[in-house]
Amino acid sequence: MAADGLVPLDAFHPGPDDGVPEGHGTLVLLGPGPEFWNVFSASAEYADGRPDPLDRWSARVIGGQAEALGGLALFPFGGPPWHPFIAWARRGGQVWQSPVGLLVHRTAGLFVSFRGAIALAPRLALPPPAGPPCTACAAPCRGGCPVDALGAAGYDIARCHAHLDTEAGRDCLSRGCAARRACPVGAGAREARQSEFHMTAFHPGAAR
Repeated sequence: MAADGLVPLDAFHPGPDDGVPEGHGTLVLLGPGPEFWNVFSASAEYADGRPDPLDRWSARVIGGQAEALGGLALFPFGGPPWHPFIAWARRGGQVWQSPVGLLVHRTAGLFVSFRGAIALAPRLALPPPAGPPCTACAAPCRGGCPVDALGAAGYDIARCHAHLDTEAGRDCLSRGCAARRACPVGAGAREARQSEFHMTAFHPGAAR
């Protein structure tokens, strides 16, 4: 999987209430690894100018992996119906809710994201749950957002978008969410070009 730019970020044994199709004993959630941007940015989907290049790339790559493993590929896009990826992420013991409400991963920090999952029939042995990285952290993420769009009250999406329309917001547009960058767990793990790609998809109307 690492050769395709994706790595397993979490996994769990699904039960009847998890929304995983019956007959599958393990669900593995996949997300960007260290080589993700190099692999994706060199792909046909990235270069062809058609809509949703990352979703199409994810469907091709994860679909191929699932077929090779005899599993079922599931994605956070393409609905409805929508698969409950946030709930799935919190089932495996490697992801938690951060002080600013976003999910935080034990190694990817606040930059954790999932491109898909593979449901496998066998009930595989899984590592024990890890401890949340926020326990001994000073939580610089709390003051990371320049307009306080993230906090205990939730995510003020409108305030975030309004900031991205300003000159001051260009830093977040080009380098990624400042609150996510403030997290020390995974700091420097994402290239600025990757963050800019995601931010442009999130806020496509910004003048550059």
